[in-house]
Parts: sequence; structure tokens; C-alpha cells
Amino acid sequence: MSKSEPPIMRNKRYDHASLFVPENLLREARRQKNIPEGQIPPVCILDPDGDIVHNLLASCRAKVNPYWACYHTKLYNFEYEGIEFGIIGCAVGASFAVLIAEELFVSGCQLLISVTSSGQILPRQKTPFFVLIERALRDEGTSYHYLPPSDYAYINKELLAILEDAFSGLTISVNKGATWTTDAPFRETGVAIEQAQSHGILAVEMEASALYAFAQVSHKAVICFAHVTNQMGNIEGDFEKGEANGSGDALELIAATAKTWLST
Repeated sequence: MSKSEPPIMRNKRYDHASLFVPENLLREARRQKNIPEGQIPPVCILDPDGDIVHNLLASCRAKVNPYWACYHTKLYNFEYEGIEFGIIGCAVGASFAVLIAEELFVSGCQLLISVTSSGQILPRQKTPFFVLIERALRDEGTSYHYLPPSDYAYINKELLAILEDAFSGLTISVNKGATWTTDAPFRETGVAIEQAQSHGILAVEMEASALYAFAQVSHKAVICFAHVTNQMGNIEGDFEKGEANGSGDALELIAATAKTWLST
């Protein structure tokens, strides 16, 4: 590649394996922290805002998984509607989310559900509401280490198909559509927002395109939702998620997703 290209586009060999792998990192973490070998739940959740984790802990419904060997996070186990879940809070941003995703899948996770707070781009309805992210604009750096350049990263088609009617019985509103994944939330300029609106993008968030790029390359099951909660602080009283900071609604959504996936 030409040196006129930015470094993130140089020396990429998408068919080459990484020499640094999560299995080895977790092996050394177990050794250093004296963590025993064991299982994590097959269905895990990323909760970037940490509201779900906070409310589970406040109501004594979650406990630390003793087998999770990550250097940076705690994994909590909890049961909801007969399903055991693992959940990690405050994994904000594309690179952190994918680092955790890599570690989760080598530790026994089989389905990863991300529910991230996001800002409204198209005023489809009053906030808060949820979006099942079908495609995410790749305006972050992590995905370019997994997939060659393209405008969007996409949810797996088979996963999208099985979720077709998964939310019809819920009391919450779940849309389907596109989001814009950014690394720099405080650089959401008017020009960038207008461009996103012109492409029918519903919301802006910080993880989905990278998680979907990782999922495509690794053939892992990843489903991303945007919880559209704000208008980027441009109105008074913004960032309201609802009762218990929206954690109840998010768990209802997560349970419906997990039940549908487990039944296939």
C-alpha cells in the first residue's frame, strides 16, 4: 500500500493469523491471579453504560463469575426468565468491546448480545426506543483490523432472519435499521449528522460496526442493539432511559433475543 494512506490502512493481511491471541492472555491472567478453570454462561451481554449491571447488583440478583480471567473487567452471572446470563458493564467503545468479545468467545460464550446507549439521528419516534442494528457505518478504527474497507458492517443474515418475529409480543418498541459507529462522540458535527441522516441512519453509537466485523471474521454469533435515549444533549432533560435507567426494558429485549436463539 502507498505511504500516502493512513497507517490504519497499511500492512493489513486479513488472511494472516494474529500472533497475540486471547487464549494466551487469559492463560497468563489465570496464572497470575490464581483463577481456576471453569465455565461462563453461553449467553453473554455487553452493557456499555453499566445500568443493567448496576440494577442487578443493587437488587442482589447478580454475582461475580469466579472463572472469568480478564485483566480489565468483571463478569457477573444472573438468571432471568429461566436463562442464565453473563454480563459485563462499562465496556465502552469499539476496541474495548471487541477485546472483551474475543475473550468471551474463547471462554465459552456462544451468543453475545450488546445493548448500547445511543444518540438519535433520524427523528423516527420519541426517545427512548430500541433498534436492532442490521448494519453499522464503519467510522471507527477496530473493524479495519478485521475486514477490508467498506462502508458498513452487517449482522449475520441467519441471525437476522431468526429474529424476524422475536419482538412482536413485547411491550417495548424495537425498530430495525442502521446506525453510525463512531470513535469520537464529541466530534459528531452537523455535517456528519446530516450525511448520516441522508443515508437513513437512525442512531449513533460506539461499538456495533467493530463487533459485527469481528463476528463475520470469527464466525461468532453477535447481536447488537442501540437503545436510543438522547438527542446528544441538545434538549433539556435529555438522556432519560425510563424506569430503572431502562434496565428492565433492556432485559425484556435481551430475554426475547436469547429465547429465540436458544430455540433454533
